Amino acid sequence: MRITLFTCNQPRHLALIDALAKVADEVFAIQECNTVFPGKVDDFFRKSPAMEQYFSRVVAAEKEVFGAPRFPATAVRQLPIKMGDLSRLDLDCLAPALQSDLYIVFGASFIRGPLCDHLVKRRAVNIHMGVSPYYRGSATNFWAMYDRRPDLVGATVHLLSQGLDSGPMLFHALPSAQATDPFVYGLKAVGAAHAALIRHIERGTLLDLEPIQQDSSKQSRYTRNVDFSDEIANEYLTRLPTAEQLSAAIQRRDARQFVRPEIVEC
Repeated sequence: MRITLFTCNQPRHLALIDALAKVADEVFAIQECNTVFPGKVDDFFRKSPAMEQYFSRVVAAEKEVFGAPRFPATAVRQLPIKMGDLSRLDLDCLAPALQSDLYIVFGASFIRGPLCDHLVKRRAVNIHMGVSPYYRGSATNFWAMYDRRPDLVGATVHLLSQGLDSGPMLFHALPSAQATDPFVYGLKAVGAAHAALIRHIERGTLLDLEPIQQDSSKQSRYTRNVDFSDEIANEYLTRLPTAEQLSAAIQRRDARQFVRPEIVEC
């Protein structure tokens, strides 16, 4: 099997590259790159004391769950580009990666134009870190935590569409209830998405699932990067749930809210 992945360059993205390489004969990884020092460097989010404090927790949690930035553990054909450049590339540049059996998008920029048309036609799958249709846009699991809804921290695996995170859903992936740091729990939601996706790929069931259209009337928040401000970050850090509060809230999770929920021990 040949798999093409459109992704980013953080440890969580490298972990998915490695996982796919274990179940595929060949993997193409087109990586849009951001700084690996968020909060300390002006990039995807601007540099500030608040952002540095917040993202230091994110980076530590990501290292605990996925390790440090590194080379992929296996031979993978990689194309690194700057974040936001993907839809500007001529399709000829991507030609070797556009003849795959499976296409996955995870952490890439909003894909538009001819590339989006090609991927939609080939039934590309997107991993949206957030539980759709309740939370859509950017940093959605953060906003679920901010709203004191850790029961809605997870991932939506859906078919790619022309709209942002709006394609028909295949399943939701969620980490099991556990008493842990909320930053670590957010990264374990990523691990749950990886594990559930790989399970379906190995079984050959991923694209056999009947897609379920999203009901936009159930949307709680649609967020953009600009919504995540210094003030919001500081406020969140002052009222983090304890590990016990987190676990108790997740144990009250209502499975009826999800599409084919995959609860993953991770």
